[in-house]
Amino acid sequence: MSQAAARRAEMKLATVVGFLAGLAADADVLIRSAADPLLQVEYHRHFTHSLFFVPIGALVVAGVLWPLLRRRLPFPRLYIYALLGYSLAGFLDLCTSYGTYWLWPLIDQRLALHVISIVDPAFTLILVLAVLFAWRRTSRGAARLGVALAGAYLLVGVFQHHRATQEATQLAASRGHVVERLVVKPTLGNLLLWRSVYAAGDRFFVDAVRVGLTGVRVYPGASAAAFRSDSIPQLAPVDSVQAVDIERFQRFSDGFVIRHPQIGNVLGDVRYAMSPVSALPLWGIELAPERPQAHARYVFFRNASEAERRQFIDMLLGRDTMWLCHPSVIHDCASAEPACSAYRAEQHGPLRCQPIPWAG
Repeated sequence: MSQAAARRAEMKLATVVGFLAGLAADADVLIRSAADPLLQVEYHRHFTHSLFFVPIGALVVAGVLWPLLRRRLPFPRLYIYALLGYSLAGFLDLCTSYGTYWLWPLIDQRLALHVISIVDPAFTLILVLAVLFAWRRTSRGAARLGVALAGAYLLVGVFQHHRATQEATQLAASRGHVVERLVVKPTLGNLLLWRSVYAAGDRFFVDAVRVGLTGVRVYPGASAAAFRSDSIPQLAPVDSVQAVDIERFQRFSDGFVIRHPQIGNVLGDVRYAMSPVSALPLWGIELAPERPQAHARYVFFRNASEAERRQFIDMLLGRDTMWLCHPSVIHDCASAEPACSAYRAEQHGPLRCQPIPWAG
């Protein structure tokens, strides 16, 4: 954005200023506490990404850079370049499936448009090539073309998100479910395969929806019981540190919280998983019932099995896949039954689904 508005003679300076301003928006990662792991989670992409904080953040960046650039760039133009670079950071995070507090303090919750993945190589490549070409040619035209192409890519994401959401809604209706909440988000690095998670009754239902050029295909997934707030006293004493941490995690996860199907004493965010059809959460909090006054530990589950990787590729390409029923993927026999009606134990080994008791 800074390049698109820069004078030709200031192109390289505008690039540097805009880049540093965009990075400055992520200064909130420095807000952390060794004793309270959830503090960093709560404040990442928080007020520093707010639309209303943009003028202040840009002013801070311009103020820091002014002593270094005062002989080469007037302060008003330095501020404009910082403003454009800083504003883009929050907006792009808003477009991702992770979201940001873009309208804080007017709206004190994370907002997400779910039109691109948190990591999208194609979108990143468009931006990087445009920046490099504009830098090399000192050309505003190249920068503006890059902005236009990036905008077009986001519009494709909006269209694909609409298609996937329609299909997910129809799928729930075909099951006779009354959808109370629904989130549809792109899977890693693409706009073809989407993860749908909806709440109906006391369960969350997970499915993958592939929206291709020639049609739509659904891959039914697992389901998991929703974690209920009235269960908190069973896990931690009222007003204890861990009880408060559970409430904080529920807020961060926007209520999409389950008990981890395989790991005792872990609450997970069911919106995110390594597999598009799995209810095994990507992250969560681990409780210590014997130490209720200690903060919960924030944990990640990022290791994807070979089955999950092959399953993802199959679904991304729109192919039939038996990996839906691989023992390392399916963890709940009852909820997996629709997806595994064609499962053959003799080909893939025994399907073992044994509930893991909740400790405490």
